[in-house]
Amino acid sequence: MFFGGVQEDPLSCNVVDRFSEYRIMWVLVFFDLPTETKKERKASADFRKRLLSDGFQMFQFSFYMRHCPSVENARVHIKRVKSFLPEYGNVGIMMVTDKQFGSMELFYEKKPKKVPEQYVQLLLFDMD
Repeated sequence: MFFGGVQEDPLSCNVVDRFSEYRIMWVLVFFDLPTETKKERKASADFRKRLLSDGFQMFQFSFYMRHCPSVENARVHIKRVKSFLPEYGNVGIMMVTDKQFGSMELFYEKKPKKVPEQYVQLLLFDMD
């Protein structure tokens, strides 16, 4: 495309695009795992530990979230979560934009609660 006589490279993205609230993603993992037997409790605890070790934060006991700087990075983490899914139980994985995540309303005892702070990623080297 041409803007003001200058050809724009569609593959390049400037710093503003890189930190766009539509480009930054959140991966949400929510689950209901059986905990009747000792083996099931261990599998459930191991799943939670693996989520934490992959950078997820506990939002609620069976709901974890992770900030990702791009769709590509989010897909990497989704693939990783799929690789250690427990044998039994229900697991859901959802990817939402930072803009969508920011529109969440939280309440604690009927009082509004502040949405968790957004992470800012430090860019040390620009490979473009």
